[in-house]
Amino acid sequence: MLSLIVNPTSGGGRAMRALPAVRSALERHRLEHHVELTVDLAHARELTRAAVAASEMPVAYGGDGLAAAVADAARGTGAVIGVLPGGRGNDFARCLGLPLDPVAAAGVLADGVPRAIDMGAAGDHAFLGIATCGFDSEANRIANAARVIRGRFVYTYGGLRALMSWTPASFQLRVDGVDHALYGYTVAVANAGMQGGGMRLAPEASLDDGRFDIVLIADMRRRRFLRLLPTVFSGTHVEQDEVRILRGCTVELSAERPFTIYADGDPLAVLPATLRVLPGAVSVMAPETRVTPGTRVTPGAAGAARTEADR
Repeated sequence: MLSLIVNPTSGGGRAMRALPAVRSALERHRLEHHVELTVDLAHARELTRAAVAASEMPVAYGGDGLAAAVADAARGTGAVIGVLPGGRGNDFARCLGLPLDPVAAAGVLADGVPRAIDMGAAGDHAFLGIATCGFDSEANRIANAARVIRGRFVYTYGGLRALMSWTPASFQLRVDGVDHALYGYTVAVANAGMQGGGMRLAPEASLDDGRFDIVLIADMRRRRFLRLLPTVFSGTHVEQDEVRILRGCTVELSAERPFTIYADGDPLAVLPATLRVLPGAVSVMAPETRVTPGTRVTPGAAGAARTEADR
């Protein structure tokens, strides 16, 4: 039995509009289910715990925030969860290799295989994708508040709006006990590779390698940043001198001024904060053949020089 946990506001209502077709697809696959509508993410966690207690599979049908909330509530229980993309970005679905059409993705619940994946955590809450701080978290805040712009392009809108008032900041990091510093735009602690509706911010990040890819974007002229912004969709921004990548399992992060860390589209923690990897934290129904979305970026010699050795 599936417990289909639905955010009725996901994707500006697109998830609800497609719900009848999704239910028909589940019936064609002979998957018994019932629908539970969420009030907020805390309610989604309650619904997940109830489904696990009833030996049902919790299925998150909504955006990345809902998928993360369901995964967070199910981690450590041994339960397998499902995900159907219904939000604006659907970056976790992309990284998992799911079809972005929820009707097509319903077939993975019937024919897929459980895949153990990592999560990241800050305090008591865990995340699936990328925890960002600095310019990216400001862009996320603006995107969340937007009411006119629809779809994944709301994240591009958020970035352009944030750039208008952005001033560089100083960040201090300790990655697996080694100190680093950044003056610039963003610190991104990536459990997965994508954010913002397909932006390949951490193109080499993996959901099941037991470590973070930490992307540091240093200061540059605003015009140059604007020119390079589209390259994030291909992941080729990592070839630039201002981008550095660290790898590790624990990140202690602070900054000279207050910032909120955002992950999976929602606030996660405020600085200072410690983020840690939770290896194999939850199992998710995934396509039997792994699909890497987009083109995998392999940095050349210059890119390799900016990727620090594993600690």
